[in-house]
Amino acid sequence: MAFLDFSQPLAGAPTTIAAARAEGEDAIGFDAREWRIIRFAQNDSLRSLREPGRLDRLSGLLFGRKQNPRLADSRLEALRQLAVEAWHRGYAVPVSAIKAFRAEGFSIAQLELLMASIGATRDARGRRAAA
Repeated sequence: MAFLDFSQPLAGAPTTIAAARAEGEDAIGFDAREWRIIRFAQNDSLRSLREPGRLDRLSGLLFGRKQNPRLADSRLEALRQLAVEAWHRGYAVPVSAIKAFRAEGFSIAQLELLMASIGATRDARGRRAAA
C-alpha cells in the first residue's frame, strides 16, 4: 500500500520551498499560497485559459453563472496559467506561457521546480492508474 505525505505542498513533489535567498538573488521556491494555486490548477481545464466568448456569457446568463477561475493578481494568474498547461501537457507547455511566467518575476529555478513537481505527480498518478 502506498503512503502519500499530505503535509508536503504536492504529494510526491520535491520538498524544497524557499523564498528569495538574499537581495538580488532569484527565488528558488514557492510560498504556501503559490503551492495551493499550483495544486488547484490541476482541476482547471485548458478552456479556463481563454477569455469567455459571447456564447460562454450567454450560457452563463441562461443557465447560471460559472465561477471564473482567473485570479485578480497578475503574478498569481501567470503561475496558474502555466500550472494548468503543465498539468495537461507536461513539459510541452507553450513558450508564451513561460514568457508570461517570467515577465511576472518568477525565476528559472522556480520554473524548473514547478515543472519537476507537476511532472513527478503526473508520473506517480500514471503509475497508480496502470497498476
